[in-house]
Amino acid sequence: MTTAAPLTTTPASKSETKKLSAAATAKAKLTSPWASLAAVVLAVLWTIPTFGLLITSFRTPEDIRRSGWWTAFTNPLFTLDNYKAVLDPEQAGANLPDSFLNSLVMTIPSVVIPLCLASLAAYAFAWMNFRGKNFLFIAIFALQIVPLQVTLLPLLQLFVSWDIDGTFWTVWLSHSTFALPLAIYLLHNFIKEVPASLIEAARIDGAGHVSIFFRVLLPLLTPALAAFGIFQFLWVWNDLLVSLTFAGAPAISPLTVQLSNLSGTRGTAWYLLSAGAFVSIIVPVTVFLLLQRYFVRGLLAGSVKG
Repeated sequence: MTTAAPLTTTPASKSETKKLSAAATAKAKLTSPWASLAAVVLAVLWTIPTFGLLITSFRTPEDIRRSGWWTAFTNPLFTLDNYKAVLDPEQAGANLPDSFLNSLVMTIPSVVIPLCLASLAAYAFAWMNFRGKNFLFIAIFALQIVPLQVTLLPLLQLFVSWDIDGTFWTVWLSHSTFALPLAIYLLHNFIKEVPASLIEAARIDGAGHVSIFFRVLLPLLTPALAAFGIFQFLWVWNDLLVSLTFAGAPAISPLTVQLSNLSGTRGTAWYLLSAGAFVSIIVPVTVFLLLQRYFVRGLLAGSVKG
């Protein structure tokens, strides 16, 4: 016959009670009917310009010049000619299909590379001991305040000296470098919140750092990796400054550069811009919708741990 250990409970401290009450108060305010109504109004106001641009992309050039997009409801006359024209290099004056592929080639490695390096670095800073760890982490954290613009010229000179200017490598290395400080900081905060007992249990079972990272932590990191991956994907896909600096050549120019050229050379045919804009946002919207649930979980992960 064995005796069960008495079940004990630890009363919540005053700080925890205060924290829970503050969180409950904030949740009650954010879920109130007035807050929901304000969110709906803001969403509608935010969507109206995009909706107007969508209507414009299906209108004829003559209707666009003659009246505003809202008049399309009284005289509906829609066409796909704008999309056919913008996808035709001879009519648009810009090769959007090739630049669409260039954007994919630039964006995917620019998201994967910093995610891989940042997750490994975040694990090292969180669960490994080495000399100068705190100083190095503070230095990486401080790099977030360095303006991107001041690094463009030194990086361009460095790429020219390496003889890789005018290639995709310049964009991959630039975007990975700019993203690493924030990625390491965010993933470090997430990994640090993992209970130490989980890591110790893996060590007792004989797991090393490699096994702990790939078999224990990496599955838990999925929401955080997806959340940062969405941010990085949208930033790289919509970037114009870095692309103009390092990928201005027509052969490797992304979609944003071609759209910029389209607006500069076709000022009177700006109806092509509305169709081109919607061609450019197909991929980012698809990525956001597919990873939306991970995005929300990644944002909320830090608030429910600890």
